[in-house]
Amino acid sequence: MTATETKSTAATYTIDPQHARAHFKVRHLMIAWVRGEFQNVSGTVTFDPKNLAASSIVAKIDASTIKTGVDDRDTHLKSAVFLEVAKFPSIEFRSTTLRAKGDGYEAVGELTIHGVSKPVTLAIEDVSDETKDPWGNTKRGATATAKINRKDFGLAWNAALETGGFVVGDDVHITIELELTKN
Repeated sequence: MTATETKSTAATYTIDPQHARAHFKVRHLMIAWVRGEFQNVSGTVTFDPKNLAASSIVAKIDASTIKTGVDDRDTHLKSAVFLEVAKFPSIEFRSTTLRAKGDGYEAVGELTIHGVSKPVTLAIEDVSDETKDPWGNTKRGATATAKINRKDFGLAWNAALETGGFVVGDDVHITIELELTKN
């Protein structure tokens, strides 16, 4: 190995769909937060803390797994006026850049919702050290957050309120909790 070469410390992990969730919150009636989650998150993460350029994230969310605690609202969100899950069954994120930021990282990439791809930056925090689970698997965890404008992704349905404002806010706050299994 020459002086300019460095030993790769990259590891590839699979997102554990049983221990990963994508949560969101959005303003309802301009007064309260409606919260929900997607229950099927999958994908792979390649992470090299010594060479972040060799790192990547590919995550896929099954849009049909949306749950807000209200069946009628879930049906509305799955319909053609919002996510249109029959036509666009998944939400996907593919990183293009991972960089250090404070005690965590930023993943810059493309988020695709409702067939529309836009650049998004995820703030990644709480990256755990590797640990062995009771079955001998090497695990790691992380939390990613972002705020998007739903209209940027073609999710424009709304209704005006008599008192001003709208039924659904534009800003959607996203939190993704991940547990990763080393391949």
